[in-house]
Amino acid sequence: MENYIKDRRITATKMGLNEIEVKKVNEFTWEIPKTGGMKVPAIIYASEKLMECIKKDKTLQQSMNVAHLKGIQRASYTMPDAHQGYGFPIGGVAAFDMEEGIISPGGVGYDINCGVRLLRTDFKAEDILDKRQDILNELFREVPCGVGKGGITRLSRDVLKDVLEKGARWAVENGYGTNKDILTIEEGGYMDKADVSAVSDRALKRGMPQLGTLGSGNHFLEMQKVDKIYNPQVAKAFGITEEGQVTVMIHCGSRGLGHQIASDYIKEMESRYGSEHLPDRELINAPINSELGDKYYKAMCAAVNFAFANRHMIMHWTRDVFEKVMGSSDGMDLVYDVCHNIAKFEKHNIDGEMKEVCIHRKGATRSFGPGREEIPEKYRSVGQPVIIPGSMGTASYLLVGTTKAEEISFGSTAHGAGRLASRHEALRKYTGDQIREQLRAQNILIKASSMRGIAEEAPQVYKDIDEVVRVSDKLEIGKPVARLVPLAVMKG
Repeated sequence: MENYIKDRRITATKMGLNEIEVKKVNEFTWEIPKTGGMKVPAIIYASEKLMECIKKDKTLQQSMNVAHLKGIQRASYTMPDAHQGYGFPIGGVAAFDMEEGIISPGGVGYDINCGVRLLRTDFKAEDILDKRQDILNELFREVPCGVGKGGITRLSRDVLKDVLEKGARWAVENGYGTNKDILTIEEGGYMDKADVSAVSDRALKRGMPQLGTLGSGNHFLEMQKVDKIYNPQVAKAFGITEEGQVTVMIHCGSRGLGHQIASDYIKEMESRYGSEHLPDRELINAPINSELGDKYYKAMCAAVNFAFANRHMIMHWTRDVFEKVMGSSDGMDLVYDVCHNIAKFEKHNIDGEMKEVCIHRKGATRSFGPGREEIPEKYRSVGQPVIIPGSMGTASYLLVGTTKAEEISFGSTAHGAGRLASRHEALRKYTGDQIREQLRAQNILIKASSMRGIAEEAPQVYKDIDEVVRVSDKLEIGKPVARLVPLAVMKG
């Protein structure tokens, strides 16, 4: 690393933690040097403003804890939107050696393949302003949302198994979306290592009624307009042609099925390997090359596929709603679909050699630069689309991946704004009516299954998305292409 900037050090003493010395490397890079059982340093990418937020919970300690894990490569990385999570911080990225390393459910997250997809349209904002409420009402009828809500299509066990093996390809085979859509989804819309036999009966039961549902919490379906284009050439390659253009963003994951898979394997790994050797029992894991590690990976892939199919169905119904209300869904092409919570086998430069590693991205977005074979062919010359949603009432961003990200963050950047406060604190400070009126004053419509859900997701309880993207830009781990602002929001 570069020489440290003199006298630029901070300590974190919140939550009863021992003092953690964090050295400032440059304006947007901080390092916790190897100490104790850490096998690598912990690197945090943040501005002064964001670091002040990060210090308020256990994020720094969790970043250090990850650095203790067996087989970790280069560093434990933490993205600009980071906050405390289960085991790994949300915003945590780590790579592990395929022979000596581990795979950890806490490094993937409970909502496996929570992700976001972006649709471009041929509509301009003025085309839909007067019809936003009609579109919202129809979306609310077509797309189930909220805690425990069942999908429009309740699946049989055999059909669900087919979904878990095929992902978005199952959706297309069954009339949801098109083969063209598959070309612009991360992993082509499915992971081929999925194995239904690795998924518990309880997880299957939880998944059966939930395919094609948005869910609650920070999941959303949002109509937006392009507020600003930063890179016209790349924007055009992504289908973003002018300011004022309407886009649609869908954010959801694997619902109860993914949550149950995480719970099942955390329990099984702790029973098999114990946690006494770990700095935090939430980091329970299994060797990648073990039978249990392989079994978890196959179950995780099944949940990834469920989430891909889930977003694909919601996209299909969204197009149907535009067809019904606006008279056309022509031009509603999928720009891209990215995963946030996932483990993957990828090749990266480790000490000057290309090496396959197991990358954990938890609350982080892959951000590959031009030329990587994993990028859809149509985007390969410019780089991977990177989608970073904000909170309702704030902007979201379309970025492009970089070779710099591959060098300094294993091809990763932030995944969103990142929470500042818990849902409990949000409910203590805000009401749904307050937030709805706040959004109305910004000319943003909202429709949700509960006022409580609106209050829990108040924009004020999230970090500054503009600052998060500024750090990504300055570090060159994701370069801004376009800024998108909300017109109407559907929440669970």
